[in-house]
Amino acid sequence: MMALWMAKLGIKARVVDKRADKVFSGHADGLNVRTMEILDSFGIGERVSKESYHRHEASFWNPDKNGIIRRDARAPTSQPDLSRFTWCLLHQGHIETFLLDAIREASMSVHIDRNVMPSALRIDEEQVARANAHDSKQSPGSEGTKETVRARYLVGCDGTHSWVRQALGEGYEMVGETTDSIWGVLDIVPVTDFPDIRIPCTVRSASEGTVIVVPRENHLVRLYIQLKEVSTGSGAADRSKITSEVIFRTARRILSPYSLDYHYIDWWSAYQIGQRSGNRFSKLDRIFLAGDAVHTHSPKAGQGMNTAIQDTYNLGWKLGLVCKRVLRREVLATYELERRRIAKQLIALDQKLSQLFVGRPAKDILDETGVTMAEFEKASRMNKMFTTGIGIRYTPNLLNMSDEDQQQHLALATNCQPGTRFASHRALCQADARPWELHHRMPSDGRFRIVIFGGDISRPPQLALVNSLGAWLSVSLQPRFLVLSMPGAASKFKAARDPSVIDVLLVHSAPRERVELLTDLHDVYHPFDDKLGWDYEKTFADGHGRAYRGYGVNDKGLGAAVVVRPDGYVGLVTSLDEVGRDRIGKWFEAILRRG
Repeated sequence: MMALWMAKLGIKARVVDKRADKVFSGHADGLNVRTMEILDSFGIGERVSKESYHRHEASFWNPDKNGIIRRDARAPTSQPDLSRFTWCLLHQGHIETFLLDAIREASMSVHIDRNVMPSALRIDEEQVARANAHDSKQSPGSEGTKETVRARYLVGCDGTHSWVRQALGEGYEMVGETTDSIWGVLDIVPVTDFPDIRIPCTVRSASEGTVIVVPRENHLVRLYIQLKEVSTGSGAADRSKITSEVIFRTARRILSPYSLDYHYIDWWSAYQIGQRSGNRFSKLDRIFLAGDAVHTHSPKAGQGMNTAIQDTYNLGWKLGLVCKRVLRREVLATYELERRRIAKQLIALDQKLSQLFVGRPAKDILDETGVTMAEFEKASRMNKMFTTGIGIRYTPNLLNMSDEDQQQHLALATNCQPGTRFASHRALCQADARPWELHHRMPSDGRFRIVIFGGDISRPPQLALVNSLGAWLSVSLQPRFLVLSMPGAASKFKAARDPSVIDVLLVHSAPRERVELLTDLHDVYHPFDDKLGWDYEKTFADGHGRAYRGYGVNDKGLGAAVVVRPDGYVGLVTSLDEVGRDRIGKWFEAILRRG
């Protein structure tokens, strides 16, 4: 994900990977709906969705009074109107392939070197201090089989035993706990009469432990199996006692009286649950840690790959735009501010879920020490917004206007709170009546968006307000900041000039037939290019009011302006008048370099 951002923004970057090739079996496999939205913003969401297993429902099994497992409940895993995507389950190797293809298609500026290991890291803090004012260039130098690389920035995406984290030394250790709970993992093509083998489910036996069933693509099913018979000894698991057969036999006993067999096993592993995170995600805002390099936990909530992707999705655009000298360096500090808090929340969630999974099933409602189905359902319901990725909220900082600063403005778009993901709703393209998901007009290309909810612009006063704002945007705001030069796009038709780093979209609530795009509206809502002509895909009509309701905007009111960051999170909500314009101008002045 980090490399994909660099490719999209045309940044010279290099991936150093000790692996000889991508992952071919095992490892992560679950993509929550927010991660699917992110992948779709790079143009690979459909490809992932097409090959994935889609998770719509989960079931919960518990022992009855005779100790026989029974299905206690079924529950939907998706929430209506939350996202256009569902949870998807797909092998990590396929996802890596899609990302690598997207990197190659986007740019030749990113090189991936395999079978390469770092040996030493030196930080020249005096040079860093000078470079903060005048960034130095990355320059490699060969020395036999060794190579010295001088780089502006370094990102450690190198896993639980991160070499980068260790090289940073004291203060960068991960802190937390390792439990005595041991779990095995099997990826198999099962032969079984267990009725919910193609539904994600949790099966808790009376005395043998718990199995989590995770259906996958291509007939595969992943089984997470609690290994109660394996001792942790002095604190570390005795791995000599753990084999695929030990894991499989345990799964069989838990699923009894149902049969379980297999002819194909794709991968197996075992792990000891540990929940740890770092307190520092960066050094000097020049070296960064992301993913498992700075937080580790169990797979119970399905957040490992999702959190790692979302870490680097948050950092990538910031780092890329700083390298392009479009964004001020101060913005890089928001990476740690935003993602460290999410990691802490994830660790707390994982601790809670792990206790539920290993807890003894309650025998009846009077059993106070056992875990009841009601507790499982409550935990699932309470944490659904977090585990889907949709409920993540970043606290106020340089990029997210605080509630105190704009309390009176939040009522203009009640479902567009700063620090939360900007949702996607459908609206009709003004020019051709085609319905669009607004996310599809907001790709991950490094640009900020100002989404203007213009209200009923068939009313002359409202149209005048929207056009007055458009004039200010095109004359006083967009030219103030650097344009965004990008790598060559895939289309053979090239624009005459680089785009503004600030893109403008208009969504109005007037009857579409009462608005003429080219004559009624200011040019900023249909910008002109000497080679490509008018852009007809910047103005949309919400004829049925569904988008306005979704965003919490009054379609009969004076409208709202929502500033959306390049990663799709809301930065500012304000009005369309002069007060709003002043607030938009100050927000951008604080983070962007002047042109």
